[in-house]
Amino acid sequence: MILRALTVGFIATNCYIVASDTTRRAMLIDPGADSKTILKVLNTDNLSLSLIVVTHSHFDHTGAVKALKDATGARFAVGAGADKSSPGAFIKLVAAMSGGSAKIPEPDLFLSDGDKVDIDDLHFKVLFTPGHSPDEISLYGHGILFSGDTLFNAGIGRTDFPGCSYEQLEHSIQTKLYTLPDDTVVYPGHGPATTIGREKRGNPFIR
Repeated sequence: MILRALTVGFIATNCYIVASDTTRRAMLIDPGADSKTILKVLNTDNLSLSLIVVTHSHFDHTGAVKALKDATGARFAVGAGADKSSPGAFIKLVAAMSGGSAKIPEPDLFLSDGDKVDIDDLHFKVLFTPGHSPDEISLYGHGILFSGDTLFNAGIGRTDFPGCSYEQLEHSIQTKLYTLPDDTVVYPGHGPATTIGREKRGNPFIR
């Protein structure tokens, strides 16, 4: 597996490129800004981008989606959220509030809890982890977790935005993330990597 981590935008969002080392096809997670930099890394590593996934619809995780989708033709996937009758409702609301689909493209895929994301020989499970955002998802596979803004190194995502809930975030972490193996490497939306075991032992924000 090829894994590249980039820090993009003025809020220092972690953007991840995950690719098969046999086919060179790639998934991009949380391209919040700096599309030219991301494209340069893809081209330098001779990677073909097939899927863009955002862990949630806040602007610092979606800012470069349109430019990268236009440049590569990759599909765009978001969390479906909890409303089965209207998947992707929250990202559509965010798009409308920010000027419509010109800034956030219409998603090609809606990902629900338990879905699988496959990039050839790479396979990741979708975990619905709301709390920081109503549509938040995490991706788990191959001993690693992309946790978005659900779980940080010694921290958690903010819960003072509309649609946030500390109780929901804590429940997501305790029931979805802390049940993973302790040696799972956590790649968060901001800040340095950590492990599930380290956070279970010392994260001060989760009871």
